[in-house]
Amino acid sequence: MSRATAAVAVALTVVAGLGIRAAASGDLAKYAGDALYTVLIHALVVLIAPRTRPLPAAGAALAFSWAVELLQLTGVPGELSRHSTVARLVLGSTFNAPDLFWYAVGAGAAWAVHRAAGARAVARPTGPTAVSASAGPAPRTSASR
Repeated sequence: MSRATAAVAVALTVVAGLGIRAAASGDLAKYAGDALYTVLIHALVVLIAPRTRPLPAAGAALAFSWAVELLQLTGVPGELSRHSTVARLVLGSTFNAPDLFWYAVGAGAAWAVHRAAGARAVARPTGPTAVSASAGPAPRTSASR
């Protein structure tokens, strides 16, 4: 996946997160936000390292999301969140066990989209070598003998 595609994914994920918060409330908005948080981390991983394959990128995003959630058990993110909006958005404030499941849902969704995007890129080779490679060997002519 290219950096440009990953950057678009980052922007779309942020827009989706803001949109779901504006359009919905309660558990729907909260858990969609959790899933989108992991999707955003996945997109950021690919933005930083575009050659990262789908499964390692999803695994890294899930591990990061779970680490942040488990860190909330220490109280440190809660304290930082009281003093900083950015800390509240990135670290949250209180541990909630169901969030762990929704992070996995987000990682699965990000993996599926990343894998599909990679499959499409492989299926559509471009450039002069793609044409000759897909056309097979050049026919023999009397001039080439």
